[in-house]
Amino acid sequence: MKILLLAPGRSIHTHKWALFYKNNGIDVKVVTFADHYSEENAKEVETIQLPKLLPGKLSYFSGVFSLKKILKEFKPDILHAHYVSSYGLIGALAGYKPYYVSVWGRDIFQFPQQGSVNRKIVEYTLGKADTICSTSHVMAVETNKYTNKHIYVTPFGVDLERFKPLEKPAGERGEEDGITIGTVKALSDKYGIADLIRAFAIVYEAYPSAKLLIVGDGPQRAEYEQLVRDLGIGDATQFTGRVPNTEVPAYINRMNIFAVPSTEDSESFGVAAVEAMACGVPPVVSNVGGLPEVVIEGKTGFVVPKENPKELSEAFLKLIKEPETRQEMSVNGIRHVRDNYDWAQNAADMVKLYRKTLKME
Repeated sequence: MKILLLAPGRSIHTHKWALFYKNNGIDVKVVTFADHYSEENAKEVETIQLPKLLPGKLSYFSGVFSLKKILKEFKPDILHAHYVSSYGLIGALAGYKPYYVSVWGRDIFQFPQQGSVNRKIVEYTLGKADTICSTSHVMAVETNKYTNKHIYVTPFGVDLERFKPLEKPAGERGEEDGITIGTVKALSDKYGIADLIRAFAIVYEAYPSAKLLIVGDGPQRAEYEQLVRDLGIGDATQFTGRVPNTEVPAYINRMNIFAVPSTEDSESFGVAAVEAMACGVPPVVSNVGGLPEVVIEGKTGFVVPKENPKELSEAFLKLIKEPETRQEMSVNGIRHVRDNYDWAQNAADMVKLYRKTLKME
């Protein structure tokens, strides 16, 4: 089987799909715009760069000619584009069959609502697709506002060989003293980082030995570091900056409570919350996008209103005061991920979908 992935090459999600295909005997290539190219990822999966010869969205049209040449040479069994408003449009204009497109988040929750032209782009792209995929049911429902076609839900799970509870020295976790609340996200307001900091400040008043661990980097880091100083929690807060993906499980395992207080529905799946549950760390998430879908309220974690530091802090405090609840959610979360979000099974299901399209099964 030969698969051509048309997607941002530097995205960990694109690379994860591509590596799975390659490691399972599929001939796969990634096609990406030059400004989305990752030299590191290209060392593991062959990646072809599309030039951007024109400004803005006009570059999509110039990219079609290059894509058609690549398709003619590679002759993939399936062309699979990711992100409906950009790569999806290019794939649709190329006119190649069979054609898959996966929606990611902002491309379906926000882009089509920003004007009639954008809406037509989404409707055109979905109209050209033979198969449409979504990582969550809530995003599939949103996608069906622009097409009557069936949307296949293909969760983006986690590698359970990597994301799992790790051995720690006795007493490092599970005590009120030294409780660590944390997150692993880009430092941007759409992920509710300021809300997390303000919620932690409330917790810190009651538990001055509590710690806040913020893993990741982003455009608003300096702003958040200033907020931490303004709230007087600088000594209790650690900003790690960006860390390699291979180190993320170890950082999550340093936490007792994981936070995903995102503010936008474009948080289409909530892979960070799934990673936390896989590590046995109960998450507290906001009620946006696919987060309430992956976190079972009161069983594997808590779901709170978005942009509400007070309710976020109350969920944190409940988990701090009730270690037995934390432990129960830890066990439930690990089981929930194993049953529903095992990456190997999720990716294998996508391959089965490919085979069904190609009538190989």
